[in-house]
Amino acid sequence: MGGQSRLYTLAEVSEHNTSKDCWLVIHGKVYDVTRFLDDHPGGDDVLLTSTGKDATDDFEDVGHSKGARKMLDEFYVGDIDPTTIPEKVKNTPPPTRPQNNQDKSPDFAVKILQFLVPLVILGLAAGVRFYTKSN
Repeated sequence: MGGQSRLYTLAEVSEHNTSKDCWLVIHGKVYDVTRFLDDHPGGDDVLLTSTGKDATDDFEDVGHSKGARKMLDEFYVGDIDPTTIPEKVKNTPPPTRPQNNQDKSPDFAVKILQFLVPLVILGLAAGVRFYTKSN
């Protein structure tokens, strides 16, 4: 890695997205992993689906060993222009309703009524039928 490294845009890296030419971005560095596709323990699909984006999270989520991290050096081709990487969208969960008894009471009452009203109607219908048969 002597000298100055080449700076690539994400668009340039994403053009290398086939099994014959596969580049990834991990921790701001660009790697040509084409010759590693057949040997990757997770299969080539894992690597191919990580092209065209910053694959750092995918790489870290797997928990690669020190040896795997060291292997990256042999595939290094340059650095990514950080201004071409979109800002990560934070996953914000939807607001939750308060979990108190006041909030649950109407739901509980509705559920009880949905269960009891048909039973009462059925009971009345059976009672009327029994009453009219016996008279």
